[in-house]
Amino acid sequence: MPTSTYAITMLCAGIGIPILAALNAALGGRIGSPVAASVVLFVIAFLSAASVYATGIFKPSASLLAQPKHLFLAGVLIAFYVLSITFIAPKFGVGNAVFFVLLGQLISAAIIDHFGLFGAKINPLSITRAGGIFLMAAGVYLTQQA
Repeated sequence: MPTSTYAITMLCAGIGIPILAALNAALGGRIGSPVAASVVLFVIAFLSAASVYATGIFKPSASLLAQPKHLFLAGVLIAFYVLSITFIAPKFGVGNAVFFVLLGQLISAAIIDHFGLFGAKINPLSITRAGGIFLMAAGVYLTQQA
């Protein structure tokens, strides 16, 4: 697959994050339970992923049970994200919440890439990359000044 396809796919995923936050926060507010809204989101996500899996396009090449157990913590992290954004976005603002999520993603991604954690390709933290993260942090700060 061409690199541009990866970039466009991830751009679409990024566009979806604030939409997900706003929709799930609204659902949580309407039903009076951010946790219930998150459960609904995960059920629909599970059914969506299971449907794609059922097509046979993405079959596992190795035994699931043979994998290192720490890799399954990703499920805990996505639950934390969805629960926290669903609860906090209505109180803090979707934009504010997503800006801090994005800042956290940039910092975490830089650390993962720098050290090649979890099997990631090593991409050392350069002055340019660190400067970009700093500019993002400054942008987040500026968005809070209203």
